[in-house]
Amino acid sequence: MSETSVARKETYSYDDDIVKMFLIATLVFGAVALLLGVFIALQLANWKLNLGLQWTTFGRLRPLHTNAAIFAFAGNGIFAGIYYSSQRLLRTRMYSDLLSRIHFWGWQAIIAAAAITLPLGLTVGKEYAELEWPIAWVINIVWVIFGFNFFKTLQIRRERHMYVAIWFYIGTIVTVALLHVLNTIQIPVSFWKSYPVYSGVQDALVQWWYGHNAVAFVLTTPFLGLMYYFLPKAADKPVYSYRLSIVHFWSLVFIYIWAGPHHLLYTALPDWAQTLGMVFSVMLIAPSWGGMINGLLTLRGAWDRVRQEPVLKFFVAGLTFYGMATFEGPLLSIKSVSALGHYTDWIIGHVHGGALGWNGFLIFAMTYWLVPKLWKTELFSVRMANAHFWIGFLGTVLYMVSMWVAGITQGLMWRAVDASGRLVYPDFVETVIKIVPLYWVRALGGTLYLFGFVLLLINVVKTVRSAPKSEKRETVSGLGLADSKPEVYAGKPHRMLEGLPGVFTVLSLVAVLVGTFFELAPTFLSGEFAPTVVGLKPYTGLQLHGRDIYVREGCYTCHSQMIRPLVWETKRYGDYSRAEESIYDRPFQWGSKRTGPDLARVGSKYPDLWHYRHMMDPREVAPGSIMPAYPWLFKGKTDFEIISKKLSVMKSLGVPYSDADVENAEADARREAQAIADKLISEGADPKTAEKEIIPLISYLQRLGQDYKKGAIK
Repeated sequence: MSETSVARKETYSYDDDIVKMFLIATLVFGAVALLLGVFIALQLANWKLNLGLQWTTFGRLRPLHTNAAIFAFAGNGIFAGIYYSSQRLLRTRMYSDLLSRIHFWGWQAIIAAAAITLPLGLTVGKEYAELEWPIAWVINIVWVIFGFNFFKTLQIRRERHMYVAIWFYIGTIVTVALLHVLNTIQIPVSFWKSYPVYSGVQDALVQWWYGHNAVAFVLTTPFLGLMYYFLPKAADKPVYSYRLSIVHFWSLVFIYIWAGPHHLLYTALPDWAQTLGMVFSVMLIAPSWGGMINGLLTLRGAWDRVRQEPVLKFFVAGLTFYGMATFEGPLLSIKSVSALGHYTDWIIGHVHGGALGWNGFLIFAMTYWLVPKLWKTELFSVRMANAHFWIGFLGTVLYMVSMWVAGITQGLMWRAVDASGRLVYPDFVETVIKIVPLYWVRALGGTLYLFGFVLLLINVVKTVRSAPKSEKRETVSGLGLADSKPEVYAGKPHRMLEGLPGVFTVLSLVAVLVGTFFELAPTFLSGEFAPTVVGLKPYTGLQLHGRDIYVREGCYTCHSQMIRPLVWETKRYGDYSRAEESIYDRPFQWGSKRTGPDLARVGSKYPDLWHYRHMMDPREVAPGSIMPAYPWLFKGKTDFEIISKKLSVMKSLGVPYSDADVENAEADARREAQAIADKLISEGADPKTAEKEIIPLISYLQRLGQDYKKGAIK
């Protein structure tokens, strides 16, 4: 009698209800993210669409859009795919249905909290990590619940071998936990206000170690895992190369973590750290293209089906956009290219090529494949799905090309110098007006992409409605892990490793910790990341409060505070920025996009009345500006009482405030505000201006660059 015949067979079922829940959430929040994207694109084309409301400005809605796209749309899509594929790859139901549902409802609660707090201006002000500390720590808790459920499912699996998709899920879970926890260490001032423990150069490096790898381990590795499962299933073919998948996984998780500093080229970050980020970014082309090739060659012999089947079309286009984005990213990380492209719309085109073309198309492919399987019916309309593909493809191309042209135009205009050494376009607004037509093209591309998504929603709803009314739970029979035949591992070391999930997880964590250590350890051990300057004074209480208003309004989404040591930048803005200028900045404000000019040296460049008028109506002092007006700053009262608490927290973080500074913070702030207001009132401002929020904002803006101008920083 054979070994199999005496083994015990087990009958079990999968939890597909949790997959349906996450998939429905994916589609709902996909619509929200895309609607927000189109709306803020239109706001840049026509500033009047900011609507004159403090909750609907570009600066407040842009972080909401990115969070909705990354964590609501893509995040729910990732979870739907992981819950579906993991159960089948491991041949077991998830360890705990209860934990799965806590994960689902906890994640939706986080999204709802973000949707409420970000338009209200409750933000930390760090890209992709804007959510204030209570929400950030709920994210940590929910992620741990998800991870615990996943790893316990690994423990009770019936399949000894861990397929490649599981490797990418493991790498994602452990690395995202590491990234998010380290980047969200903040000291609360109140329930909805906190300051990061890092400052200046330290904060910039930690943020982009997190920010770049949020792209890597939220928008790349889990999607690659989904690709490795769903593409072979849709094509009914095995993955092209098992060996290539091994090289792809380990090289990607090891190299990616080093690349964050390429977001900070030509900044006050030490040069060796910039070079390190650039080198590893260029190296990323190899593993990234290895994954793309492995996916595309899986379809060998099936290209006739690609022309007919929308699922395969989306997979092929998604992998192609992934290949383009993972070539363009390393290209932009080369210093000479970054000098042209950084702070421009080229970066926006690059990011959306990956988000719309890679992440979006992969989710669409997975959705079209999953929905008929989950609801046990046929897709309502293949023709509609094909129409979605071509409309979405056209929209993505229009978006990318318009932003490439806009970005390169911006970069060339910013750096244009005539024969006498003078800037050809000294007025920044000239470079804005030039590209506004391309903002309309971008909005058109986004609208087409949204229209294609609406076709998907209609198709899914029609498909679900055609499903059988009574659904019979699917059961599966198979051997348990203890009863399965042991595999011979001679000459197969990686195959053996795939049977040891604990060891595999530890090695994955080690792979990302190596780069993390060498990138971040110097920020805490070397004085060049936190230089001390004798005689450099921190912000006054009023200036600090004004800075918080600046962050609240999302001004950092359009303005940088980092002058690079490039001739056209120093001619336009003044001498280049030093690391010392940011040592009291929590969070740092170096920026990643210039829709408006850099503000690092704006202090004393204009009188207080100019800033007053500029915030009331930007076009009054800068004709052609696309910046919204901020009338609520002239109505809302300054919260003077909280300023002493802010100084107290900053003092605990090492900012050199004395006990007297903290104790007298409110009175000092009121005196400073009154002095600024008196001058403005004499020039025609409202007599009650001293109490309004515009005053601390002006105080902060007038402080920028003054330490350098007064000689406190050399």
